[in-house]
Amino acid sequence: MAKKKDTPVTPVISAAPEPWPAYAQPGKEPIRIRDVKVIMTAPDGIRLVIVKVETTEPGLYGIGCATFTQRPLAVVTAIEEYLKPFVIGRDVHDIEDFYQAAFVSSYWRSGPVLNNALSGVDMALWDIKGKIANLPVYQLLGGKTRKAAPVYVHASGMDFAEVEDDVQRYLDQGFKYIRCQVAVPGSSTYGVGKKAKGKASNRTSHLDPAQQPWDPDAYVRIVPKLFDHIRSRFGEEIQLLHDIHERVAPMQAINLARDLDQFKLFFLEDPFAPEDNGYFPLLRQHSSTPIAMGELYVNVHEYLPLIQERLIDFIRVHISDIGGLTRAWKLAALCEFFGVRTAWHGPGDASPVAHAANVALDLACFNFGIQESYLFPERTKEVFPGCPEIRDGMIWANEAPGLGIDIDEKAAAKYPFPTAQLNGAWPAIRTADGTVIKP
Repeated sequence: MAKKKDTPVTPVISAAPEPWPAYAQPGKEPIRIRDVKVIMTAPDGIRLVIVKVETTEPGLYGIGCATFTQRPLAVVTAIEEYLKPFVIGRDVHDIEDFYQAAFVSSYWRSGPVLNNALSGVDMALWDIKGKIANLPVYQLLGGKTRKAAPVYVHASGMDFAEVEDDVQRYLDQGFKYIRCQVAVPGSSTYGVGKKAKGKASNRTSHLDPAQQPWDPDAYVRIVPKLFDHIRSRFGEEIQLLHDIHERVAPMQAINLARDLDQFKLFFLEDPFAPEDNGYFPLLRQHSSTPIAMGELYVNVHEYLPLIQERLIDFIRVHISDIGGLTRAWKLAALCEFFGVRTAWHGPGDASPVAHAANVALDLACFNFGIQESYLFPERTKEVFPGCPEIRDGMIWANEAPGLGIDIDEKAAAKYPFPTAQLNGAWPAIRTADGTVIKP
């Protein structure tokens, strides 16, 4: 029998790879930090601090968030007088080395001023690295684990009926996770602001310097009644959240958590002040409601024990307040091994740049839980082209390289910092006898 000839194999030629950007060619001299600028702006009346890191490569820069809205000028000084001379001339790729060296350069470490200053440069370097790689930052963190990140919104009202109307409005818009807050009559209540008819308010009563006395006893009585009302109207098909905002004594918070168990909240936020972390084991013994904690944490020693001992269910830090994207990425990885999910702080005093960093983490982290949302007003979108988009109850990355967001410096200059009473500080909340309440 004649031997069958072998069929020649046609080689498969893949498509030509995308060309490297000019500044990313192999063997090229390192790209270095040429300048660091601080941009201060308040398009929605909230004081935002943005860091712009410029490089030796023309046109290549990155932006990061350093917003500590109650003490922004202290952060600006820390960046301009200390971090800027520290980083000029460094290789833009050495993010970890920058962070570690800058972190110890002040000898005394942590605190919101230093951490926010570090965050501004840290996020900007991640933005630059993504642009050099021509990839969104979430791809540098391992790629997507979901298509978009579900968000929660803030429903509130002066009474139960107003809260109910607000919840319905958000449900009609496709949101499924809703935080509910109600006013305590005659009391300065967190998370309840005046709203224009048919419109949500991004403002809350804590921004009003004319405060009424705070009544914690009335508050812990009214909140379970609110959730009884909301569950009776909407059933168990929606996810409900609530923020105590650490405004009651620890034992009151524990009793309130126990009273809310029956309403199956998605989470209960900030039951204690950071100074009262020691109460978490007792809370676990008396309530099964999931706990979100971390908005006021700035030091690893505040949150590490709670994660290791599984005393919280969601980590809710403000990522610029713990040092930026590098620190938050490590924190998320730690939390995954202890079954703690992420719920990064995401109000209006996290700039759109911080929200873009949040989204990068939300997409890349397997242990994502939920993302707090902020509906960016038009003036904010004008200043920050590329704001993450919220639709279908989720926040979506725009897929642009880096963090996918920019800042229009001319537009930013149109909205200088307001010179409000107390210079933007958090106004003191007091009980009827004058005692200051945290926070």
